[in-house]
Amino acid sequence: MVRETVPEVFLLCRPQIDLEAMAGYLDAVGGRSWLDRRLEESAGSPNHAELLVEFAGRACYRSWEPGLNPNVSKVRRDQRAYFLNLLQSGHGSVLEHANYTFALHNVSRVATHEIVRHRAGAAYSQESLRYVRLVDIGFRVPPALEPVRQRCLQIVEQLEELQVELASQLGIDKDGVPFHVKKEVTSALRRLAPIGLSTELVLTMNLRTLRHVVEMRTAPGAEEEMRLIFSRVAEIMVTEASGVFQDFHRHEDGSWVADHQKV
Repeated sequence: MVRETVPEVFLLCRPQIDLEAMAGYLDAVGGRSWLDRRLEESAGSPNHAELLVEFAGRACYRSWEPGLNPNVSKVRRDQRAYFLNLLQSGHGSVLEHANYTFALHNVSRVATHEIVRHRAGAAYSQESLRYVRLVDIGFRVPPALEPVRQRCLQIVEQLEELQVELASQLGIDKDGVPFHVKKEVTSALRRLAPIGLSTELVLTMNLRTLRHVVEMRTAPGAEEEMRLIFSRVAEIMVTEASGVFQDFHRHEDGSWVADHQKV
C-alpha cells in the first residue's frame, strides 16, 4: 500500500551570538550597560535572536543608554516595549539579521513549489529527484479528495509500482552501470511521478520574511497544505521570538494575522 504521510516541521537552527564579542564592541561604543542589563534579566541566557535584533536597532541610533547620542535623552528599557515600537514604526530591516532554519518533512512538491517562490530573505535545499530514486512514494490525501481517497491511493500505488518496474526493465541496478546513467534514468522517471508526492525541504528565513510568509500562507485563501505547514511555523515562532511576534493572533479560521503588517 502507499505510504501515507503527514507534513512535519522541525526547527533546526536559531541565532547564536558571541556574547564576548558583542560586549567588546559595546565597551568600545559605550553601551555595555545595556547588555549587562539584558543578561541579568535573562539570568545569563538571553534570547539570542531578539538580542541581536535589538542590538542592531539600537546601533542605528546609538540608543544603548541616554547621553551616548546627544539627540537621545530617553530610551525604552523594556525589551518587549522596544519591539512593539519597532513594529509600529515599520523598522523591519533590523529583523533581517536573525535567521531560523527548518526541516520540512513529508511535504508535497506542490507545497515546495510554492514555498521556494519566496526568495527575499530565504534559502532552500530540497531533496533532488534527479538523484533520489522513487522506490517508496509517500503521499497525503488532501481533505478535498477524501471522498475519493481509495481511488487516489490506488493511482499513486500504480505509479510507485511503475517506477520500480521501469527501473528494472532499464537495468540500471545491474553490475557495472555507471552512476551518470543511473542519474539520467532517475531524472527521466521522476516525470512519471505525482506532484503531490512527499518530499523533504530545508529552509532558512529571517524574522522579517517569516512574519510576511506566515501571514500570507496561513490566510484563508492560501493553499490548504501551505496553511498547515506555516501554521506550525507560526506556533513555533510565537514561542521562539515572542517579542518580535507579539502582535500575531490566530483567528478562528486558522489564519495568523499581525497587527502591524509590512514591517
